[in-house]
Amino acid sequence: MDILMQTNPWTFIGALVIGFLLGGSLVAILNQMVSRAKAKTFEQDLQRQIDGAKKEAENIIKSAQIDAAAEAIKKREEVTSEANKVRAELHETEMRLTKREDAIDRQAELLQQRENTTKQQQQELKRRTYNIDLQEKQLSSLIAQQKNQLLKITSMDMTEAKELLLKRLEDECEHEMSSLIQRKVEEATETVEEKSREVISTAIQRYAAEQTCEVTVSTVEIPNDDMKGRIIGREGRNIRAFEKATGVDVIVDDTPGMVVVSGFNPVRREVARLSMERLIQDGRIHPSRIEELVGQTKKDINHKLLQIGKDAAVETNVRGLNNKVLSLLGALSYRTSYGQNVLRHSVEVSFLSQVMADELGLDGSIARRAGLLHDIGKAIDHEVEGNHPTIGTNYLKRFNESSVVLNAVAGHHGDIPPDNPYTPLVSAADAISASRPGARRETLERYIKRLEKLEEIAGGFKGVENAYAIQAGREIRVIVSANEVNDEAAMKIARDIAKKVEDEMTYPGEVQITLLREVRCIEFAK
Repeated sequence: MDILMQTNPWTFIGALVIGFLLGGSLVAILNQMVSRAKAKTFEQDLQRQIDGAKKEAENIIKSAQIDAAAEAIKKREEVTSEANKVRAELHETEMRLTKREDAIDRQAELLQQRENTTKQQQQELKRRTYNIDLQEKQLSSLIAQQKNQLLKITSMDMTEAKELLLKRLEDECEHEMSSLIQRKVEEATETVEEKSREVISTAIQRYAAEQTCEVTVSTVEIPNDDMKGRIIGREGRNIRAFEKATGVDVIVDDTPGMVVVSGFNPVRREVARLSMERLIQDGRIHPSRIEELVGQTKKDINHKLLQIGKDAAVETNVRGLNNKVLSLLGALSYRTSYGQNVLRHSVEVSFLSQVMADELGLDGSIARRAGLLHDIGKAIDHEVEGNHPTIGTNYLKRFNESSVVLNAVAGHHGDIPPDNPYTPLVSAADAISASRPGARRETLERYIKRLEKLEEIAGGFKGVENAYAIQAGREIRVIVSANEVNDEAAMKIARDIAKKVEDEMTYPGEVQITLLREVRCIEFAK
């Protein structure tokens, strides 16, 4: 290059310029080529992005179309379901309307038939009325003709003929009635006496249950006499707390090894006896322990009474009794009447009533139920005023007992007249069970003396003509003179007799005083 500059500097410069130009052109061409390559690459990238965007847009559109189609299908199903539901409701409504229309049509037909029948009956009634009127006219004319003929024959007027006919008919009817009544009474007496003996004998023979009589114990044994002091407590606080909690009297005397529990209510007496035994066994005798133990004993006794009542109901096959009624039945097991256990007596009456009812072709289950419940009032007659039939009837009314059972309970001692055949059966069974040898402890001599004493007390009042003890001494019928005693005095005499019986006699239950004052007017035609 130095040589070229030395030989021809302008040529060198020209060559250099040309070289620069060629280099610049080459660089420009290269830049242009690079730019074109970059532009082509950018166009390709852009095209790829556009293609990707198009595909993505197509995918989004397809997904949207699928979702829209699914939503449309779902909406269509919902609309179809709703339409089907509405269509079903409309169909059901249409069926109901159709049935209602059919019912209305049937009712209209029935009404039309009834109307036609009524018209026919009215026409028939008019026809019969017309015929009856004709017959009455014919009979009237015939009777008039016969009267005229009788008057012509007998030469009597109408009044005399009528009196003669009536007298003759009355004599004939009276004679026939007297003969018929006498014959029927004799037949009935023979038949009833024979049949009643047969039924009662059959009932007694068929019912052969084991007879038991439980005695209520009112004494409590103690291990030693020192226990009496603990039972009494300091200043008597223990025995007062015990008597208050149980409602009975506790008698602590000089009797060795024994404490007496006294009370009219047998259930309370049993609660007191068991509580005293448990206190003695427990050893902790003080007021709070007494109240706690008595309360627990009452619960146990109530449960025991309910179980005894259920056992009695199962034994007699009487169903549907309320638990309160069953508890009262259980309480009867602690009651005695003349030494006879009242619950066992009720069971006997139940079976005897059933046997007699079966023999007479009646319902044995009703008789058995009435017999079991007939003395239910004795379980609470110490707490409620009145005689035990009335108390039992009022109590059973709370539990919707049948009128047959209520009448049997109320009338088994003759307090009210019977309105069904079961009441006399229960009354007869009650008498049979009570009169069975060994059932009651009262001897015949004491029984007669008690009845005589009742009659003697009633007959000792001024104006009393007669006095009769009936129903085994449960009632006194007193007959007073109507000339000596007026209505006010009769009431006073009845009260005085009741007061004197209460003061001078010992008897179970109640004694009813029935005083009768009757006016008899007697005249003689001479």
